[in-house]
Amino acid sequence: MTRALLLTILMLAPAAGAQIPLPGGLPGGLPAGLPGGLPAGVGLPLAAQQPLEALTHDVGRLADARRLGIHLLLRRHADVLEADPGGNPIVRGEVLAFSPSGTALASAVNAGFSIVRERSLGALGVRIVVLEAPRDMPTDHALSLLRRLDPAGTYDFNNIYMQGGAAQGSTTSGVGAVPSGVADPGAARAVALGLIDGGVGTTQAVFQGIVIHQYGCGGTAIPSAHGTEVASLLVGRSARFGGAAPGATLYAADVYCGKPTGGAVDAITDALAWLVAQHVPVINVSLVGPPNALLQQVITRVVAQGFLIVAAVGNDGAAAPPLYPAAYPGVVGVTAVDTHRRVIFEAERGPQVMFAAPGADIPAATVPAGFAAVRGTSFAAPLVAGLLAARLQTDPTPDPAAAARAAVAALARAAIHLGSSGRNTVFGFGLVGANLPAPRPSIAE
Repeated sequence: MTRALLLTILMLAPAAGAQIPLPGGLPGGLPAGLPGGLPAGVGLPLAAQQPLEALTHDVGRLADARRLGIHLLLRRHADVLEADPGGNPIVRGEVLAFSPSGTALASAVNAGFSIVRERSLGALGVRIVVLEAPRDMPTDHALSLLRRLDPAGTYDFNNIYMQGGAAQGSTTSGVGAVPSGVADPGAARAVALGLIDGGVGTTQAVFQGIVIHQYGCGGTAIPSAHGTEVASLLVGRSARFGGAAPGATLYAADVYCGKPTGGAVDAITDALAWLVAQHVPVINVSLVGPPNALLQQVITRVVAQGFLIVAAVGNDGAAAPPLYPAAYPGVVGVTAVDTHRRVIFEAERGPQVMFAAPGADIPAATVPAGFAAVRGTSFAAPLVAGLLAARLQTDPTPDPAAAARAAVAALARAAIHLGSSGRNTVFGFGLVGANLPAPRPSIAE
């Protein structure tokens, strides 16, 4: 197995690696903190002494790399996680119900299900009920049973969504520029942006002057590398522009909270409802996963109210099936390009791609301090979200849905066309954010 493929596998390891402190270094004698891999001091969750090469010698595709990451996650947390029939991680024994009727819930309880928790998404007028399957009933059988009991209802697994992209190298004490989607320094003053990710560390200099409201985890802030990195690209400003964007407001929902079940659908839908209630016009979601009926229902309602959801298309490679939420109708899917304006090789392609933005060798603020070079579609999406937010604040249209469509259309007209004629499956409408400040690593902030 080549070193390049190994680094890709490490880079694509799921959210557990970024969110859950794991003991020790990497197995097989490999040093922790490899470029493109997990941060130093964070090990992959292998339960046995089996070397990593023994599990990955026949991995030949990027999608296989993500599946390996899922396999490791499931092995580590088999008590609370399992795989659905498609191999995607789900919360063990849980099935979600979308605004079920009282009759449907009574039928479920009579069949042996218990109500674990309920999330009322008041801003969207719906609720998510989490049902626990009867004892010894496989989760996929439980889902099938609920669908038979209530054919008109909407039920699905509590899928786990994972972060796409990772730091490529060790952190540095500072950089000369952190690109931000809010391109005009003067335009940043009233911008409000939403983020659904891991927790955000707020002590870094790029966040000075930024108002940050964090949500989730019972009110306890649990900073994460990925959430902090994405947030710094969403609202952080270039040092050449005088630091952070003064007056910008970030609403950051932590859907991981350092838990193995982090990134579950019920947490994501709750975060979306919170952001809608805060009237945040643009929401960045640098997470990827399979299609989920309940998540789609919620996203459809959010988009219909005129909110823009910007999502990373994922890093499973050009031939991989689409990942969600980027592939849902109405979501702004974003791919990543390198410094030569070439799409990064791991980026997904397809009709879900709407824009391309820089997403390789970008410095981003990380935790506990300093900066890291990051790579992946996760880090291109926030640049697009920031640009759309800046356009929205200058649009006097009173209709939010019309304003959202106008912002996307204006950004499409401003995009640098790349690839085949018209909108294409590699770059979408084209490259945006190309004129953002270029990173200058090793120059103190």
